[in-house]
Amino acid sequence: QVQLVESGGGLVQAGGSLRLSCAVSGRTFTTYTMGWFRQAPGKERAFVGAIRWSGGSTYYADSVKGRFTISRDSAKNTVYLQMNSLKPEDTAVYYCAASPRSRWYTGDYGYDYWGQGTQVTVSS
Repeated sequence: QVQLVESGGGLVQAGGSLRLSCAVSGRTFTTYTMGWFRQAPGKERAFVGAIRWSGGSTYYADSVKGRFTISRDSAKNTVYLQMNSLKPEDTAVYYCAASPRSRWYTGDYGYDYWGQGTQVTVSS
């Protein structure tokens, strides 16, 4: 089992920045792929980006490329989602997820473990 706990959500004005954290614990996850997803009201959960714990390579959805950055701190067992130039359409509940598979998955079916989510609201 892998446990994921997100934090860092909140209310921010358009153009502002926010950093989400995902604390990871449990079984060995250093070979895992860690993903971030978001779900806006009335919409399906959507892929934001992912990072391979080993090596740190990343992959992003086109909608956030150049604005969002995913990183991880192995010493703290934490994955981060740095969000810059936020837009009202970024408003959503953001979820951290973990996949034991090495390939990139943009669908939530590829991830076995999920956090509880954290709300991000961007005001115009």
